[in-house]
Order: sequence, then structure tokens, then C-alpha cells
Amino acid sequence: MKHVPNILSLIRIILAPIFLFMYVQDELIWRSLSIAVFATAAVTDFFDGKIARYYNLESKLGIFLDPLADKFLTFAGFFCLPFLDAAQFPWWAVALIVIRDVMVTALRLYTNRKEIILETRFTAKAKTMVQMVFLYGVLLLGVFKQADIEFADSAAQFFNSGILFYAMMFVTVLTVYSGFEYLWVNRAILTSETSAQ
Repeated sequence: MKHVPNILSLIRIILAPIFLFMYVQDELIWRSLSIAVFATAAVTDFFDGKIARYYNLESKLGIFLDPLADKFLTFAGFFCLPFLDAAQFPWWAVALIVIRDVMVTALRLYTNRKEIILETRFTAKAKTMVQMVFLYGVLLLGVFKQADIEFADSAAQFFNSGILFYAMMFVTVLTVYSGFEYLWVNRAILTSETSAQ
């Protein structure tokens, strides 16, 4: 049982590129199946943390793997978006989101290794929730738009309305802001740690 959380994190890391490869295919069947892969990976995220806390199985490896697996999955989701519509989901916005999350995740892993506790703000937690809701919604709309079903027209209207572009800008601004806030709130700890080296 003690290895289950880490195994689930590894499964998420493996599923992330599989999802990305499947979603960017032109065939509807591949894109539809990729949503199931994405959902499965998201479920592992829920259970690995729950199992680790319930059975007190948290470990240094788990502290490293869990956020890494989360970012693999999130980045895979964002990398898919420009393939749907590069005008509404520009690569520069995806790059800003990735750079922010890589920077903060690397910092957290470093400070955890040093046994330094950094404060996590509500904005950062809200950012994660907004990112995942946004990704789920857009990725599903991408499938519906391609499918020959009644909802396809509504999905196409969403893409043509420009709403998704503004939603992407909101997610990007929130993500970048939360990164700056994270650094600002923890500046005293980070400065003291740098001075001690």
C-alpha cells in the first residue's frame, strides 16, 4: 500500500503525453478517447493525495512526484489548445503559464528539500481550480465541435464568439499574478535562504 500514491503519480506522468498525442490527432475517435485518458489521469491525482494522507504515506519521493505529475497533465492540456485555435489560445499565453508553473513548482520542491515551509495563498489555489475547469471545458468543446452531434453547432459558436480568447487571457493573467504574489509573500524567507548560502 505504501507505494500506491507514487505509482498513481507515475501513471499520471505516463498518461499525460499519451493524452496529448491522442488529442492532437484529427480523427474524432482519438480525440474522444483522449478525454477518457485525461479524466483517468485526473482521478489518479485525487486518489494519490487522498490515500497518502489517509494512510500517512507521504514521502520525499511523493512530495517530488505529485506536483510534477500535476504539471505534466496541466501542461499537456494547455499544449493542446493552440491546435484547436491558435488565435484564441496563443502559444505565448501557454508559454507564460508553463514558465510560471515550472518556476513555482521548482521553488517549492527546492524549499521542501530544505524543509522550508512557504505560504500558499488562496490565489494560487484558485488558479489551480480555474485552470482545471477551463481545460476540461475547452477540451470537451473541442471534441463536441468536431463531432457530428446536435451540440456541435453550439460548440462552434463558442469558438467563433471570442469568449474563449478572453477566458484564456483571464487564466493567463490569474496564473502569472499568482506567481508574482507567491514570490512577494515569501520574499523574506527566500531572501534569508539566499543570504545563508
